[in-house]
Amino acid sequence: MSFVAHVFGWFTTAANWTGPQGIPTLFWHQLELSVAVVLGAIVLGGGLGVVLGHTGRGGLVAVNAANAFRAVPTLALLTLLAIQPAISLKWNGFLAAWIALTALAIPPILTNTYVGMREVDADVRDAAKAMGLTGGQVLRTVEAPLALPFVMAGVRTASIEVVATSTLAAYVSYTDLGTYVITGLNTNDSVVAFSGALLVAAMAGMATVSLSLLTRALTPLPLRHRGRTDALARDPTVGRRAATVNI
Repeated sequence: MSFVAHVFGWFTTAANWTGPQGIPTLFWHQLELSVAVVLGAIVLGGGLGVVLGHTGRGGLVAVNAANAFRAVPTLALLTLLAIQPAISLKWNGFLAAWIALTALAIPPILTNTYVGMREVDADVRDAAKAMGLTGGQVLRTVEAPLALPFVMAGVRTASIEVVATSTLAAYVSYTDLGTYVITGLNTNDSVVAFSGALLVAAMAGMATVSLSLLTRALTPLPLRHRGRTDALARDPTVGRRAATVNI
C-alpha cells in the first residue's frame, strides 16, 4: 500500500474527525490561537507603527529593534516560557504560545505599517492640512487609507508565519494541528506527521486567500486603479492583450 493511500486512509477514517483530538477541534484551536496572535500583533506592532509613522520620530530605532526579534528562535522562546509554571500552565499552554508567536508576528506588521505611513506623499499631507484638517483627521482620512496596502501586506506575511509556526504550541501542551505533527515525529509515524503538516498548509493557504480578498475590499478604489496603471506602465502589452481578449 503506497504512502499516499495511507494518508488518504487517515483522512477518511471517521475516528480522526471526532472527539477532542479530531481534525475539526484541533483545526479550530490552531485558528483560534493564530487569530489571537495576529490581532495582538496588529494592536501592538501596528499601533506603534502608526504612531511612529505619523510623527516620523524614533521609527528607525523601533523598526530595527523589532527586526532584531526575528533572530530569536520561536522554539527557544517557547521553551523558556514553558519552564515558567505561571505562564505555561495558563489556559493549557495558550498564554505561552501566544507570547512567543506574538513576538514573531510583530516585526513584519510594525515594519510595514511604519513604511506605509512614511510612504504617504508629503504634498498630500500638506494639502490635507491646508484644507483645515487636524493631525488626527489627516491620520484617519489620508494617511491610514493610503498606508493600508502596506499594512495588509505585513499582516499577510505575519499570518502565514504564525499559522506555520503555531504547530510548536503543542510543545507546551496546547492542542492544535501541531499535535499531529509532533505525535507523528515522536512515534515515527510519517503518515500522521505528514497529514498534520498538510492541514497546516491548507490553513496557511486559506489565510492567504482570505487576507488577499480582504485587502482588495479595504483598499480605496483610486489605489486599485493606480495599481492597474502601474502594471500597464511596467508592461504595455498587458493592455493590448486585454483588448485582444475583449475583442
